[in-house]
Amino acid sequence: MTVYAAASLSEAFEDLATEYEAANPDVDVRLNFAGSARLAAQIGAGARADVFASANGATMSRVVAEGLTATPPVSFVRNRLALVVPIDNPADITELADLSDDSLVLAVCAPEVPCGALAQAVLNDAGVDAEPDTEETSVRAVLTKVTLGEADAGLVYATDVAAGADKVASVPLGPQIRFNDYPVAAISDRAVAADFVHFVLGPNGQGILRSHGFESP
Repeated sequence: MTVYAAASLSEAFEDLATEYEAANPDVDVRLNFAGSARLAAQIGAGARADVFASANGATMSRVVAEGLTATPPVSFVRNRLALVVPIDNPADITELADLSDDSLVLAVCAPEVPCGALAQAVLNDAGVDAEPDTEETSVRAVLTKVTLGEADAGLVYATDVAAGADKVASVPLGPQIRFNDYPVAAISDRAVAADFVHFVLGPNGQGILRSHGFESP
């Protein structure tokens, strides 16, 4: 079974796959992680996916509109935006407004990627005129830029802060907090696809997702 999942779900879905395989020894779960927009494009181009978990509803809606889902999408977790800096914070960034400094190197997701759309919404809410220096195809690419010190700051998800371990630090966003709800749907009509979606929505799956910092939708 092939599961397409947003990059921000990487560690959580690896654990979900391990747990599901343990309960279903005859099933081999293959995971494909990338930015949600890229995954949706691959599915639209005929990629053989059984399940798709997107980082926002808008991306999933495009797959639904093309008639490519076998079950209706269901929101299964939510995630919030976070501002991250290298652990030593060389640019001394202490608030969202600091991102208006043109001398900073700011990494964000591309606008068509869910984390990119969310980042722009948060910056607009705060009235911060920040010009990104790099726009990445996935939130993990943004995180990598920050962890390697190639960017002074990045806008990622709260769960990515934990994934960055001791290489990044989080800067409070203040009142400018926004969430993305993550939908999941079976793409193929195979029974195992619907069963995996059921597992993700169930208590065991939800427990694994919460352990990775995701919140209930």
